Amino acid sequence: MAPWDYPDYDAHEAVHFFHDAATGLAAIIAIHSTVLGPAAGGCRYWSYARAEEAVTDALRLSRGMSFKNAMAGLPIGGGKAVILADAARPKTPELLAAFGRAVESLGGRYVTAEDVGISDRDMVEIARATRYVSGLPVAGHGDAGGDPGPFTALGVYLGVRAAVRRGLGRADMAGVHVAIQGVGSVGGGLARLLARDGARLTLADVHADRAAALAAELGAETVAADAILSVAADVVSPCALGAVLDAGSIAALQAPVVAGGANNQLATPEDGWRIHQRGIVYAPDYVINAGGIINVGLEYLGQGDRAEVESRIAEIPGRLDRIWEESAATGDPAAIVADRLAQKLIGR
Repeated sequence: MAPWDYPDYDAHEAVHFFHDAATGLAAIIAIHSTVLGPAAGGCRYWSYARAEEAVTDALRLSRGMSFKNAMAGLPIGGGKAVILADAARPKTPELLAAFGRAVESLGGRYVTAEDVGISDRDMVEIARATRYVSGLPVAGHGDAGGDPGPFTALGVYLGVRAAVRRGLGRADMAGVHVAIQGVGSVGGGLARLLARDGARLTLADVHADRAAALAAELGAETVAADAILSVAADVVSPCALGAVLDAGSIAALQAPVVAGGANNQLATPEDGWRIHQRGIVYAPDYVINAGGIINVGLEYLGQGDRAEVESRIAEIPGRLDRIWEESAATGDPAAIVADRLAQKLIGR
């Protein structure tokens, strides 16, 4: 099937397929828009059941990056890469170098960084083969760059607090029950920040031992990964992979607020209407989770230090408030309002 035949194709400027027989690299780089600048977005290393799923992921994620970068006020466009993980061919420095050469071949139209399955150490290997890379380990404590996860977690934390103010009328998090799906870099960082504020936490992860260890550290509870979205809580926070909010899971929600760090949380555009019709305060994912790209974007552009990164992340709650206010005024779902604002910024 051609890329433009996929339901998630959205007038993408380009979709590139790369293969390197020597290293086993199979990768896709999707460029959604370069209207505002080079298409920037991380590289995901993931095992897909079918190759078509990898194409869909690249299309959805790159579109989300266009919207995320535009809404964050960054002079960069949106792109995304996925490397198809193969259990028979482990991730090696040679494979990462081959991916770096693929990025380099695009001449700067796409700038890569880390995403699920890729670390800042991996970025060092990729950077040996391309100039168009960010998310590299930082030289000093005050520098922008490095692992974007903690910066994403910070933005999500600030967004959760804003959503709680909006949905619960609470100015603090003490005793507020938050159910977090996925406790990796972002979800785990969010959990620690919320625990510091006295929130009550329920955690879940496909790696149950990881959730159990963090729960023991923070005095939280755990549930099975397939039960977390239906926990009776004040906030449900999806911080794992995307497309988790669909007709079934939205009907099962028992929380007045959904605010989390996962990309592409809504399985379909119709799910934005479903969550809105239930009266749930929803934080559009690419607005609340922009902290990581703010960090690595400013690193690549050379436009600020860590203090500037944190200052820009602090603007996330204000953006969410404006979206919710327009949603209330127009009757449109927050997801639709956010898309409309982002599309205007990139001329779509």
